[in-house]
Amino acid sequence: MNKFEETTISTEKIFEGRVIKVQVDEVTLPNGKKSTRELVKHPGAVAIIPITSEGKIVMVEQFRKPLERSIIEIPAGKLEPGEKPAFTATRELEEETGYGASHLEKIYSFATSPGFSDEVIHLFVARDLFKIAQPASLDEDEFVEIMEVSIEEAERLVEEERIFDAKTILAIMWAKNNLLK
Repeated sequence: MNKFEETTISTEKIFEGRVIKVQVDEVTLPNGKKSTRELVKHPGAVAIIPITSEGKIVMVEQFRKPLERSIIEIPAGKLEPGEKPAFTATRELEEETGYGASHLEKIYSFATSPGFSDEVIHLFVARDLFKIAQPASLDEDEFVEIMEVSIEEAERLVEEERIFDAKTILAIMWAKNNLLK
């Protein structure tokens, strides 16, 4: 047993949507006292760093309702039931950018907001990109604009807060450390 472990006493389901579930758990703390934890349950996701033959990163700009603005991101999407992350990465790359990749490599997985959510993102790099003649289409509620940016341009977009999400900033840091050597 971990010395910081919290034992769940009960779970109250609050909401079940298309993407997330929300619940409140009553827990016993390591010191024996009780508390509650508000949790967001998420199926997990993938994110892809697509690298062109010119060394640019393929990104998408899209409106993000929680932020009430558009931001520029690497392609990403949630895992569907039973999907392996590499399959989801291949599917999302095609749907969002129209590209396929001859080489897809998992970099690592990370928790996005472990203070309240169990979401884990599996980050991949895609190389040897090729255009797909008739790519799978975006989800009907998805609207994106594709762009290709250098690592230096991506860093400028972070400074301008046009790139604003953690997964994309992490991806840019990885690309800078691994592709500019």
